[in-house]
Order: sequence, then structure tokens, then C-alpha cells
Amino acid sequence: MAQQRYETVRAEVADRILTVTLDRPEKLNAFNPRMMQDLLDVLDAADADDDVRVVVVTGAGRGFCAGADVSTGGSSFDHRKAGAWHRDSGGRVALRIFASTKPVIAAVNGPAAGVGASMTLPMDIRLASTTAKFGFVFARRGIVPESAASWFLPRAVGMQRAMEWVATGRLFGPDEALAAGLVRSVHPPGELLPAAYALAREIAENTAPVSVALSRQMMWRMLGEPHPMTAHRLDSRIMSQIGGGPDPSEGVESFLAKRPPDFPGRVSADLPPVYPWWRDDEFRPLGE
Repeated sequence: MAQQRYETVRAEVADRILTVTLDRPEKLNAFNPRMMQDLLDVLDAADADDDVRVVVVTGAGRGFCAGADVSTGGSSFDHRKAGAWHRDSGGRVALRIFASTKPVIAAVNGPAAGVGASMTLPMDIRLASTTAKFGFVFARRGIVPESAASWFLPRAVGMQRAMEWVATGRLFGPDEALAAGLVRSVHPPGELLPAAYALAREIAENTAPVSVALSRQMMWRMLGEPHPMTAHRLDSRIMSQIGGGPDPSEGVESFLAKRPPDFPGRVSADLPPVYPWWRDDEFRPLGE
């Protein structure tokens, strides 16, 4: 995909890394319906583009995402007209990230509150700037966690820490996020994106795209399974489908020849028949 600017995000590919920049700096990149649609569109485009190996998400200006745009005042969260058919907009983005075939790295460069924090949870690796702040502030706004955070957050940091953050709704800094495992590392502002890109290049330059796409989905899907036999059945099935193919051959031959690999497999065309797994392409309201 070529460099593109949507209404609320910028998307640029370099070195097989797609940088998605939330781009409403005058609003600390506050999340609105247009940003939801822009993120869905750019993630669809990333999955369809074999030149994109890794996605890095960051924010323009001094913030990552300050949360939902509440400029409409007290009615900002009023979805009663939609009733049971209401779909949380942050949740639609979170589920789309969850279904991604490309690994997603968050480079949290500043405040990330509400949906700004919860949208990072289905991203695979999170790095933070020393200027970052996090807050799962929903209870302080009289609402509940969204973006499927009630599923993702306890899996990321454990129930005790997740419940503390959600029940208090307080802001906390990058050191606390690091200690809890919410972020992988903390960096000075000028070193944040270089660190994210170094990690992204490690993926892009050394691994098979199809392997990474399958491995990402296997890891996420197994979080909800009660017994390792499910994983055994799945990886056995996948290995039976790809084990004799060109990517494993290239992986072994390049290793033996002590040269960089050149994997021929493409996510757009070469995922095995076991894929796709279930995706949230349909929605039914509660009780339907």
C-alpha cells in the first residue's frame, strides 16, 4: 500500500513496516467514529498487502490517544436509540486488530486513556515513552470497559492488577505499566519509534510471513482454550499442511547455507486451508 492519509490517521510503509499514526493532535488524538472507520480500513489494507510485514501504531503530537472524543458533552455515550444493536466502536477496532494477519506493535508516545489504552490490548507488543500515561478510566465516566478490555486486560496483567486499574480508573505511568507487564519496555521520547522499528525489522527480515500470521492467530486463539490438546490438534493439522512446502524448505536451506532467508510464501495467497479461523464478520445483539 502506498503512503496514504485518511481523515484521522496517517499510513506510511517503509522497509516493509506500516506506520499508522493517529492524527488528531489538537485533540490528543481523541477517538471518534471516523477514526474507527479509518483504522478498520487501514488494517484491511495492511492484511491485503504482502509488502506489509509489521504494523506500528503511534500518535501524532504529544499524545497517543486521550480516549473517546466527548466534545458533545453529557450525551457522548448515549447509544440508547441503537438499543441491543449498538456495537461499541472501540470493540470493533479491537476485534479487527485481534483478527489481523500481521503483528501489531504499539508505540505509546504519550497519554493513552479509555479507548486509547484499551485499543492497545489486542496489539501484540507494547512499548512506551517515558512521557506516556495510561488510564482505564471508564468508571470515572460512568461507563464500563469497552474495546473488549474485560477479555484482554486480565489476560495481559492478571485479574488483581486489571481490577485495580478498572475500579479506580486512575492514571498511572510507564514504570507501573512495565512492572505489570502491560508494556514490554520504556524509552526516552526520541528513542521510542527507533526501538519499535528495530523490533519490527527483526520480524520483517528474518521470518516467514505465513508462519508469523499463523503463529499470531494460534497464540491468541489458544488463550481461551481449556486444554493443550486443542493446540496439539491445531498445530498438528497446520504442520501437515505446510510442512513440505516452499517456506520450510527455504528456512532449512538458508540456515544450512548461513545466508538470509528469502521466504516465497505470501499471506494473501498461501495461508493453508485451516485458515481463516472465526472472525467477527457478523454481529447479533444480546439475547438474539
